[in-house]
Amino acid sequence: MTMESAPAPGAGQATAVQAHTVHPPRRGDGGTRELGGGPAAARFAPAAQLLGADAAALAATFALCIPAGWPWPVVAGQAVAQVLLHAYRELYRLGLSPSVLSEVPALLGLALLQWYVTMEVVVVWAPAQAFGWAVLAYAAAVQTVLCALGRAVVHRIRHRAAIRNPLSTLIVGHGPVARQVAAALYDHPGYGLRPVGRVAASAGPDACAEELAVRPDGVPLPVLVTPQEVGRAVVQNSVRHAVFTAPPESTPDGAALFALLTGHGCRVWLVTGGTAVATRPAGGRPDHLWGFAAHPLQDGTHRPVSHAAKRVMDALLAGTGLVLLSPLMAVCALAVRLSDGPGVIFRQERVGRHGRPFVLLKFRTLRPADAQESATRWNVASDGRMSRAGRLLRRTSLDELPQLWNVLRGDMSLVGPRPERPFFVDRFSRTHPGYQARHRMPVGITGLAQVNGLRGDTSIEERARFDNRYIETWSLWQDACVLARTVGSFFRLGGS
Repeated sequence: MTMESAPAPGAGQATAVQAHTVHPPRRGDGGTRELGGGPAAARFAPAAQLLGADAAALAATFALCIPAGWPWPVVAGQAVAQVLLHAYRELYRLGLSPSVLSEVPALLGLALLQWYVTMEVVVVWAPAQAFGWAVLAYAAAVQTVLCALGRAVVHRIRHRAAIRNPLSTLIVGHGPVARQVAAALYDHPGYGLRPVGRVAASAGPDACAEELAVRPDGVPLPVLVTPQEVGRAVVQNSVRHAVFTAPPESTPDGAALFALLTGHGCRVWLVTGGTAVATRPAGGRPDHLWGFAAHPLQDGTHRPVSHAAKRVMDALLAGTGLVLLSPLMAVCALAVRLSDGPGVIFRQERVGRHGRPFVLLKFRTLRPADAQESATRWNVASDGRMSRAGRLLRRTSLDELPQLWNVLRGDMSLVGPRPERPFFVDRFSRTHPGYQARHRMPVGITGLAQVNGLRGDTSIEERARFDNRYIETWSLWQDACVLARTVGSFFRLGGS
């Protein structure tokens, strides 16, 4: 389906409306930096700190309340139970306004539950180490106090870090609430959110011209109108948060913006102002932003444990495949070398999850005339320059085998939407609604669209529909079904 060569930088870029220039804050030495680290660091580091504080509190409780010599499986079981119970009560959730005092009732209740279960287990496991209700109450109280103190330290550290390294944030909406939210974020940097732009994609000309807020440097917030401008601003400014001032489903372009922002890994909030919300948004307990109710919004793909399992499955199967298929890959490489000369592997930039580029690997089946042809020509299946070896590799999909290395590296998954070149991603995103949303999941070697025959020169709209259907109904079992269907048709002549 694609021309094969490493495209030159900027080759074949589609013309698009340029977004307003927005840049992240500069360091003291004049250089720019990505605020708050990468998405994984910004999202998981504070939760890891809270987890460490809870673990230290539990260890200190054992040292202060329990004599030495306890069975280690009981100790390990209680540590695991603490993590699961605290996660269930969302005590590791990243809130805008964390408060230890509001967490104390949950900490105390879970501690009492932990130690009661432990007391009953010890009676059965090691009767000589059994303890009574007085020890249970003492241990639960000590654990609660130590957990609260540890979490207070973590919250204080996070508050100071938020002031020093705020995360770039977009305000989505217009009107009084949007103005007040932007002003609150500027006046109270402890939230760690620094507005870098306003999104008014569904607003009228007056709202687009409205001056939402003035930054400390005296420059008003830029207004982003098109999805292309929003996506470009998110990437250029390392945007990590977006604040909606109206439910996404109640605005004309809200659902598409929500999919775009979550697809780029942004954490999305709904700030409701003084009005009530008819339905409680997904994402757990409501938070607040300087008195405004702030609800975390999530899409259906936010399942960290399941995605971690998917990544483990990808790595195991890709590693095994590389070992077992290495003789076949050697034969394919020799055939390409003998028929087409040097350059067995070609490298080409593709767009992966959240719009991040990566270098895709394939066996070379055609040598293009130049880099622009490689980046912008859509289909080469009937190109007369292709050798018989290249045509055979393409028709049997054996040219895709080097992508197992991309999967092992983490650039791709075995199953997911097929990655495309930047030129076509920009073009299809502007002409096919829902195409950009397919980047919410890791791209894959095969996918639901491919096993339904949508490969080669077929409908892009139908491909995007199948890709988004796969994402919305994703499960490990669905991945297994797609892989089974792919293996069943791997050597069916047809090509890609």
